[in-house]
Amino acid sequence: MPEKLGVGVIGAGGIAFRRTIPAMLKTKNVRVVAVMDPVDVEKVAKTFRIRRYYSEIEPLLEDPEVEAVYIASPVHCHLEQIEAAAQAGKHILCEKPLARNLEESKKAVDICRRKKVFLQEGYMMKFHGAHQMIKGLIDEGRLGKLVYIRAQLSCWYPPIPGAWRQDPRTGGGGALIDMATHLLNLLEFFAGPIRRLVALTGNLVHSYRSEDASTILAEFKAGTHATIDCFWCIPDEASRTRLELYGAAGAVFTEGTIGQSVGGKAEGIFGLGSAGYDAAQSKDVVRKFQPLPFKKINPYQAEWEYFAQCVLDGRAPEINGPAEILRMAKLVDAAYSSARKKAFVSV
Repeated sequence: MPEKLGVGVIGAGGIAFRRTIPAMLKTKNVRVVAVMDPVDVEKVAKTFRIRRYYSEIEPLLEDPEVEAVYIASPVHCHLEQIEAAAQAGKHILCEKPLARNLEESKKAVDICRRKKVFLQEGYMMKFHGAHQMIKGLIDEGRLGKLVYIRAQLSCWYPPIPGAWRQDPRTGGGGALIDMATHLLNLLEFFAGPIRRLVALTGNLVHSYRSEDASTILAEFKAGTHATIDCFWCIPDEASRTRLELYGAAGAVFTEGTIGQSVGGKAEGIFGLGSAGYDAAQSKDVVRKFQPLPFKKINPYQAEWEYFAQCVLDGRAPEINGPAEILRMAKLVDAAYSSARKKAFVSV
């Protein structure tokens, strides 16, 4: 039997209940020891047959079988809970965004370093099978020079009384920090670091304090361009969550791979870019895109398998570890600064 990491869940509703706890229960090197939530925690424990449950964080952190914690509470709670977990000597996988701003992220990384506990941020889309496949194609040079990427993640998020994401004081911001950061993280996985960006944010439909609209134009150090569009004011049925990658030798398109899914579909075309100039510019040419198979991987399960193995092996996580945590926080601060200044910002 493989060695298993004992994990306690802090904030057992929301994404933890819908996606992460079910995935953790299937992960070969993870054992969910206890759950904590101030609301309906007994129901959560019974649903997943978890023996120990708490309504406060202190007894969970005192539990000797809890070696690591998964923090999935509202963002404004993250720093305090990270500090408490680090003080208790527990390793931490914290949901994204890890903090409301760069200052809070630095404090979280610093205390984990001082207390010698591992810290990882919950950007799981890198672990999706399609995205792993695409990364391999890029690294093999199948697309040639990567020229342009477009990534889309939108949903309908109407005003909800008490919703912490709809107030920047509790969520750090809106569609940009909550959804566009997923895509910033994924696109840097594909194309390397971003050199500069400009962002547009605003409230186009909904009247809550956080922005319901976010569009980012980015330039990577390698020269690649990208746009990232994320909205809380587009109905779910109208958004296909498309990912498009264009290179000098080919392209890859996906639908349904961005988000919380395991599946989706991908297609690609390769071996182009060697023909002469077509002066007629006929755009009704038949394009021979082919379906691209990929392994169906639960990204939450793969994320936890990676983190748990890092802890069990005694090595700090590199994927979404401290360096990337600070990188993402820097990108967020730069994007919001750009939106305020209405100008490009170097990163």
